[in-house]
Amino acid sequence: MEMFQAKVKAEWEAVKNKDKKAYGELLADDYQGVEVDGKGERTKVQAINELEAGNVSNYTLWGYKLIPLAPDSAFVIYEVTLQFPPKSVVHYSRVYITELWVKRAGQWKELHYQETHVK
Repeated sequence: MEMFQAKVKAEWEAVKNKDKKAYGELLADDYQGVEVDGKGERTKVQAINELEAGNVSNYTLWGYKLIPLAPDSAFVIYEVTLQFPPKSVVHYSRVYITELWVKRAGQWKELHYQETHVK
């Protein structure tokens, strides 16, 4: 569980810092992500390119659950409370997240990401 928590934290640090290289290294080449904006699935390239437009100033991760599926795959569930800059219309957002991680060539990569807004 600690390894996945570290990977999720690295993912959110990359998002916060708009670090395309670090973020891309966590994603599988055939990654697909679905975010709360209703714009449908994003590929790895699309997800990386969207980092520039992000405005996450801080985040809090909690409620981790790990469901091992096989030796080379795991389902990770958690919640994140996102904080946005003071000038943003929305200051906080709570999101429930599920991620499918797979081990490929000895490296754990995020294959699928799904987020749901929590009120």
